[in-house]
Amino acid sequence: MELIATAQNTQILRSPRNVLTTFGNTRIHYYILTDPVYKGLLDNSDDTVLREGYVIAEKPRIITPNYLRNIFQGFEHGSVYARHLIEAYGPCEPGIMYQYSNDFKSMEVVTTPLEEVARKLGEDLDRENEPFAAVIKGDRKLWDVSLMLFIYSFTGQSLKSNLSELGSLGMLSVDRSGVTGESRFHIERLFREVESGKTDPSLLKKELDAWGVFEEYEDRFLDLFRKKE
Repeated sequence: MELIATAQNTQILRSPRNVLTTFGNTRIHYYILTDPVYKGLLDNSDDTVLREGYVIAEKPRIITPNYLRNIFQGFEHGSVYARHLIEAYGPCEPGIMYQYSNDFKSMEVVTTPLEEVARKLGEDLDRENEPFAAVIKGDRKLWDVSLMLFIYSFTGQSLKSNLSELGSLGMLSVDRSGVTGESRFHIERLFREVESGKTDPSLLKKELDAWGVFEEYEDRFLDLFRKKE
């Protein structure tokens, strides 16, 4: 019941003007406004709690149920969920995966009603022309859930555009090994980054194992270390 109330109390007052970037990370500047917990108990109940931070959305990945089955190892019910997806859609049905992290910056209490704070923030963001900024009216207790509800909504708004752009470049295709076109590009990028020292080799190994193609790349992977000898 509490989560239902949080959903009802959450309003996206200003959405980002652009959708999530398809071929790179997106940094979304958010402001969450909530009533203080003491609203109605003290005379200064017009105060507004203002939280500010950034949600970093990583570049969307194209995955399959087989991939999920491999990366869910160690989760109590991860394999059960993966098997359900395989039975429902097949082992190689491509799907899009978004990953997010929250970079919380600050919280302050301002002596201004919430509606006025929202209006001023909206005007400032419009004037500054921030394409990836959002103002959210959140739940006073579960403000982080309000943030997640915004992320879910914004992801839905971005999905069609992201899928269209990925599909136009053939990245939704799946080869005979069950690997998506996007993931072949991703693997190649990881090889370059490992070779240049920008990425830990264990991340590349993990990705190859998740797709079940380590044997296919084994010699090339080992060559990365032979070159350093």
